[in-house]
Amino acid sequence: MIPKKYALVSVGELLADLIGTEFTQNLSDTETFRRFQGGSPANLAANMARLGNPTALVACVGHDNLGTYLIQKVAETGVDTAYIASDSMAPTSIVLVSRTKGTPDFIAYRTADRMIHPVHITDELLRNASFFHTTCFALSQAPAQDTIVEAAQRAYAAGCIVSLDANYAPQIWPDRTQAQKVIADYCKNGTFVKLSEDDAERIFGEPRSNSDIINTFHAMGAQLVCLTLGGKGSIVSSDFGKEYVEIAGRPIEVKDATGAGDSYWAGFLTAWLDGKSPAECAQAGANIAALKISTVGPLPPKVERAILYQ
Repeated sequence: MIPKKYALVSVGELLADLIGTEFTQNLSDTETFRRFQGGSPANLAANMARLGNPTALVACVGHDNLGTYLIQKVAETGVDTAYIASDSMAPTSIVLVSRTKGTPDFIAYRTADRMIHPVHITDELLRNASFFHTTCFALSQAPAQDTIVEAAQRAYAAGCIVSLDANYAPQIWPDRTQAQKVIADYCKNGTFVKLSEDDAERIFGEPRSNSDIINTFHAMGAQLVCLTLGGKGSIVSSDFGKEYVEIAGRPIEVKDATGAGDSYWAGFLTAWLDGKSPAECAQAGANIAALKISTVGPLPPKVERAILYQ
């Protein structure tokens, strides 16, 4: 793959995560919070930058000191912040998150993060990107929703690989029928999709078999589907379902599960850009996710790329 200016252009929420400081069942018994720079697209861009990839973030924060803090934190990881907009009317978005060994409990206060407009995603930016990435969180509200779906079409036409973290949550996007339609529209672009078993159950409103989950996304137009299975490993179905591989998991002491998915996908996409096979990409993702799970808070400022291939 010919290197472009940006390995990844990530589009969507940049917000403040207020994460519980002690393990709890959920937010009802979480008393003390610590502030972190959050937002899955921002975290993915930061994690890929930590691995030595040039990345850019398209996002919107409020014209306030919290927004200033978030931009500074993203810039510290090496992400190009030139495409982060500031909205004079909507304050910076925040999310309260429980600290847990499983899927975290959270409440999102949505404001500036959804104010992404077509002018923020130029054709020139897309021509200079290898991957174009977003999340269900970012796709869940207008005007960002229409902006990002349309930009994905332009990205695909410009030769980008389109990527989606299908991290659907009904409390963020209550209209499941609309969510399925928007996800399908986004997946039409030969998309690389990452989702967990929990994500799939939330998207479809019911448990489904792994093969059914994967086949449904291929039917939408996804080129590659990566289904993560927690401690059991992952499954990667690539080339529109022609290649299939299962990767076994391994036991890891969980210190902080928040952000493990963003770490995994950063490793996976980096390995893909390095020309690795789908199985090697999945193992690379698992290796950096293991580092994240054993770290409280974000990953170190720099992560040796070699950790992906150990």
